Amino acid sequence: MNGLLRGDGTVRILGRKVEEESLPWVRSRVGMVFQDPDDQLFMPNLREDVAFGPRNLGRAEAEVDRDVSRALEAVGLQGLEGKAPHHLSFGQKKRAALASVLSMRPEVLVMDEPTSNLDPKSKRTVVSLIRDLCDSGTTIITATHDVNIVTLMADEILLLDRRVMGYGPLREILEEREVLEGLGLEVPILVDLFHSLRGCCSHHFHQTPITKDEAVEGLKRILG
Repeated sequence: MNGLLRGDGTVRILGRKVEEESLPWVRSRVGMVFQDPDDQLFMPNLREDVAFGPRNLGRAEAEVDRDVSRALEAVGLQGLEGKAPHHLSFGQKKRAALASVLSMRPEVLVMDEPTSNLDPKSKRTVVSLIRDLCDSGTTIITATHDVNIVTLMADEILLLDRRVMGYGPLREILEEREVLEGLGLEVPILVDLFHSLRGCCSHHFHQTPITKDEAVEGLKRILG
């Protein structure tokens, strides 16, 4: 999506083909967050890491300062600008890597396993950030194996195993139990629970609950 890898076929970003001539334009609009934040954080302190992208886009220093402040505030790391990245916790590093991309104001954000190896609190923080970005208009593509967080942040799902194994709306794909299990993926906990209840209680809900709020309402109806 930003020209790091090449293959057959054509990729277009915002209608423009990804090719050698368009790479500077494409990379100014597509931000990428790696799975391991240590692959992304390399400057002496957090502020310099977050400022690296907008500076390389040629923005004036006053504009860079505003971009850095906004990005650090968005991920909750304001006040840590002078800290060396290797002194941050792993959860903070994940958010710092995200901030280093947000400072470039990307229209498309690509994230690789954004919640891997995070404790529950950090995982909730990152998921909330992703949802907020999506709600504010950023297009987000996330690669993940954690099916239980997919319900919290995805609108559509693409299942891949060297080729496309499934594609469609969130709810539709999460109910493809055989496909998920065939790919070595877990069935989301709530989907699994309500599939088990469907035989005796199907008249209590029209569709399988996939969020906590939907599950609560479904259980209320079952319990009368």
